[in-house]
Amino acid sequence: MKLHFVFAPGFRAELRRIERETALRILRALHRYAETGEGDVKALEGKFTGVHRLRVGDWRVRFRRVPGGAIHRIAVENRGQAY
Repeated sequence: MKLHFVFAPGFRAELRRIERETALRILRALHRYAETGEGDVKALEGKFTGVHRLRVGDWRVRFRRVPGGAIHRIAVENRGQAY
C-alpha cells in the first residue's frame, strides 16, 4: 500500500530554515518512505507512544500514521531538539 503525507501548515517554513541540501535530503527520505516503506524509522515510546520518527542524518521527522495510508507530519527537528 502506497502511503501519502499530510503536511502541517508550517512545514514549508520549517524546511526553509534548514540548509537547502539538507531539506532536499529530508524530502527525498520522506518520499522514499511513502513509496517503499524503507528508511530509518522507529516507533517511539513513552509520551510519544503512537508516533514514529524518520532519521535523516542529524534531523528527525516525527509523524503519526493514520488509517487509510495517511502519514501526518508532526515535527522536523535537529536531533538535539527532537525529544
